[in-house]
Amino acid sequence: MRETMWRQPDDLRRVLGDSDPAERAAERIAGRRVLLCGTGTSWHAANHGADLLRRAGIEAWAVQADESVLHGPQAGARDALVLLSHRGTKHYTSEVLARARAAGAATVQISAIGAPGADIETCSPEPSSAFTSSHLCAILRLAQLASALGAPLGGLDAVPDAVAAELADTGLDVPPPARLLQYVGSGTAAWVAAEGALKVRETAYVAAAGYSMEYLLHGPSVAVGTEDALVVLDTGGPGRERLAAVADACAGHGAVVHRFRRDGLGEALSVFALTTLVQRIALEAAERLGTNPDSFGKDLPGRAEVWAGVAL
Repeated sequence: MRETMWRQPDDLRRVLGDSDPAERAAERIAGRRVLLCGTGTSWHAANHGADLLRRAGIEAWAVQADESVLHGPQAGARDALVLLSHRGTKHYTSEVLARARAAGAATVQISAIGAPGADIETCSPEPSSAFTSSHLCAILRLAQLASALGAPLGGLDAVPDAVAAELADTGLDVPPPARLLQYVGSGTAAWVAAEGALKVRETAYVAAAGYSMEYLLHGPSVAVGTEDALVVLDTGGPGRERLAAVADACAGHGAVVHRFRRDGLGEALSVFALTTLVQRIALEAAERLGTNPDSFGKDLPGRAEVWAGVAL
């Protein structure tokens, strides 16, 4: 995981130098309603992608792959499906893609280099189960797609350096708390919060949760106490003052509050720096606690056997 994270700036620069696949995909999906599907980390990327495409005036909605297959919505003949999958092999992502193609939808698959069926490639396959670079590269591919459709994002060329700066920061110190590590953000940063919680759970086995700002306020905040920590992910967007007030309230409960504002690239692109930050929190928690961040917990006694019969 550490080796993959530190190659991210170079992976992102390679993606920036290869915009043709995103531009071709933009031509296929222009004028259609777009559903973005993924699972786990790719579900978080799908939500970032929906936000980016809406900035281009596209009707775009994120839906988890299993929900789309089992309950809908599914992409029809007038729609487009953007499928996000690190390796292009998971059960429900494969099924949602097959159904969209059968229905006549325009489809775009964003996956790692060499993944089966990839229309737009991200980076080399990752040896760690804690996906990092493929996630950031997928979001950059989505930003390229949105830019080709007219989203006024700007600053894409500055993304690799912003990620490199986060990796070089020697002042990051977010130790696992005694009870619960919580993340919170407003707007698209809420999905960075969800990614932060997922990453620290799957790498360091730390109890964690990721919330949108108002969701935390209206319920979960009541249970925040002195054994907890809160990571505040601030994009500098319109929710920043409310976000600060919610964080202040949690600090008043006795929780340790870590505040991070990353607004140098604007709200839409702040997710690159903030996502790198939560990746580092997860990795460093695993290294503090002596867990294996690459194993998806299968090195723990009995875990591999328990999950052997469950198709991913």
